[in-house]
Amino acid sequence: MDKFPLTWEGRSVGELTLEAEPLYTWFTARCRLPEEGLWCAWAVGDKGELRLGVLEPQGDRAAIRRRFSRTMTAPLGKLLRGEIRPAGGETWEAAPSPESLFRTPWLRQQLRGISGALTGKAGEKRLLALPYDPAKPFPLPPLFCLARVRTIRGARFVVYAFDEKEWPVFH
Repeated sequence: MDKFPLTWEGRSVGELTLEAEPLYTWFTARCRLPEEGLWCAWAVGDKGELRLGVLEPQGDRAAIRRRFSRTMTAPLGKLLRGEIRPAGGETWEAAPSPESLFRTPWLRQQLRGISGALTGKAGEKRLLALPYDPAKPFPLPPLFCLARVRTIRGARFVVYAFDEKEWPVFH
């Protein structure tokens, strides 16, 4: 049995265990949930990710135990960690030209030339994740009080949310 950290936004919240059998692999995730709501557990490898499923609340903790075939787990590569993510799901996609996501001239100017950005949706809000490196200037400094620093796909990002009028909002 191998053990890995189960994380949320880069912090350990529990443990992911892996039990390999000849044809299948068992994953067991146990953690303390950071907030109310539905949460999914994910296995994160050096080559891919696998959604394990929705965590089942058990008092002040949550857990899931699932079995997957070698065909399903092979694309992960070497397992690095587990993660929990809101089940209501933020889905992220690359934004090679983040300035093109907005009409507002100020935002377009501030985002021009930024690489490695991601975009997503949370309800009616547009999410924008900009790569974060503490050794470099903070992305979109005038909006820093509305930012959340998060880990997405194993990397650190500053995440901003915008309403339908492109106003920055809390999320």
